[in-house]
Amino acid sequence: MRDVRVVLIGGTSNTGKSTVAGRLAERLGFEHRSTDGLARHPGRPWRTPEHEVPPHVAEHYATSTPDELLASVLAHYERLWPRIEELITDRARPGAAGLVLEGSALLPERVARLTVPRTAALWLTADDAVLRDRVRTAGRYARASEEERLLMDRFLARTHRFQARTVEAVESLGLARLDVGGGRTVEELADAVMGTAARPNRSGG
Repeated sequence: MRDVRVVLIGGTSNTGKSTVAGRLAERLGFEHRSTDGLARHPGRPWRTPEHEVPPHVAEHYATSTPDELLASVLAHYERLWPRIEELITDRARPGAAGLVLEGSALLPERVARLTVPRTAALWLTADDAVLRDRVRTAGRYARASEEERLLMDRFLARTHRFQARTVEAVESLGLARLDVGGGRTVEELADAVMGTAARPNRSGG
């Protein structure tokens, strides 16, 4: 990764993209940004001490099937892609500050078509059981109401579908993927990212 100025970390929700990207950015002396900061799609539908679920987010998950939720988020990412590509292109130019950009919006098929130099990419994945446990822990599922559990279950079903799609695309395109299981620490995962990250395609290298 000696000549890399932009690192892209994709994957579905709850694979640890933000945590790993933040640590990697610290190591490299790069800026860390999330694609969520460019335009926010309805977020995670569970309460935290700092966050209440907005009514429109609750309605989005309560009234949509998992397949409809997946189609909705994919359409959002497609609309967002020109802004993402512009950011990547700008930060890959000579003299620009390095960037670690993470987010589910980094769709493999889009990244694979980039022709931007000094750019590396990989996707984080996790077992379905790991994703389920993380979602349920974050949402305090055991203490949640029936309605709150429904929203979390819909989000999780969409998450599983999104990951299956991501894995299929990454493997068919010959891109880099890293499973976050095995009890590895953030430091160990950052090490693995630095060793695994690959350029999205030959023209982009």
